[in-house]
Amino acid sequence: MGEFIQNEIFGMHWLNCLIGKMLAAMGADLSDRFAASIQFFLYDVIKISLLLCILIFLISLIQSYFPPERSQKIMGRFHGIQANCIGALLGTVTPFCSCSSIPIFMGFTSAGLPIGVTFSFLISSPMVDLGSLVLLMGIFGTRIALVYVIAGLLIAIAAGTIIEHMHLEDQIEDLVRNARASSYGNLKTLNVKERIQYAEEQMTFTFRKVFPYILAGVGIGAAIHNWIPQQAIEKVLGSGNSFSVIIATLAGVPMYADIFGTIPVAEALLSKGAQLGTVLSFMMAVTTLSLPSLILLRKAVKPKLLAVFLVLCVLGIILVGYGFNLMQSMFL
Repeated sequence: MGEFIQNEIFGMHWLNCLIGKMLAAMGADLSDRFAASIQFFLYDVIKISLLLCILIFLISLIQSYFPPERSQKIMGRFHGIQANCIGALLGTVTPFCSCSSIPIFMGFTSAGLPIGVTFSFLISSPMVDLGSLVLLMGIFGTRIALVYVIAGLLIAIAAGTIIEHMHLEDQIEDLVRNARASSYGNLKTLNVKERIQYAEEQMTFTFRKVFPYILAGVGIGAAIHNWIPQQAIEKVLGSGNSFSVIIATLAGVPMYADIFGTIPVAEALLSKGAQLGTVLSFMMAVTTLSLPSLILLRKAVKPKLLAVFLVLCVLGIILVGYGFNLMQSMFL
């Protein structure tokens, strides 16, 4: 039963077979690289889009019961590392990219929540949301998906705790400190029908926003999967290169994509011989430390705090990468 759920529900192997039969019926030779690229592209775009719409709807429905004001009250009850854990876990049911998480981070900060808690939220939100867990299960399997989520939560909790103990509250920009917490409107007054409508609107808005990145990510993944020689990937990101994790992490920082656009690229890299930890590091860097999100975050925090955030995330991602490269045989 577990294998059926993994392969046919999350992995949608039936969809891949269906697309292959349709292409073959149209005269395509699936042994040809071009035809194989088309099959890879159609399969991943449809699969990710279907899963994404279902996940966004369900998560948005949950979010309608937890507007920022209520989340602030919940987190305000906890202190110390417990509060960092709650902040990181809260990030798993919030927006899907780093840029959309920053306004909520600013609202939490202006509401007076501890700085370490808000940064734990900021790191975990784009890196380890529930949507990424389900999609990772569908592509990489349950064990790797859980490894990715646990590693991301540990980075978020550790970085938030360190920032809290560094007492960098004076590094928050005045416009954030003096602002009122942002509101999502009167979500707590909605009835069930209105919450469903809200979830549908969020699903449509988010899907439109991320769909171009899905297309780009799957396109790159198809190119890597069918056109780039395995030897080239192994040379740069395989076990023979001691700097593969650092290269993958630094390469991911300037990029801008959410987890849904990054997963197809990671899938192709892993299938071509890149190490598991190297691939995880690349995914984490792209989703958490994209250049646009860092520029947006600079409006909320001063350069010193931004630098601390960046260094802690990069070091954490690199440590995770090397750690899971050493343990790769346990997961693959």
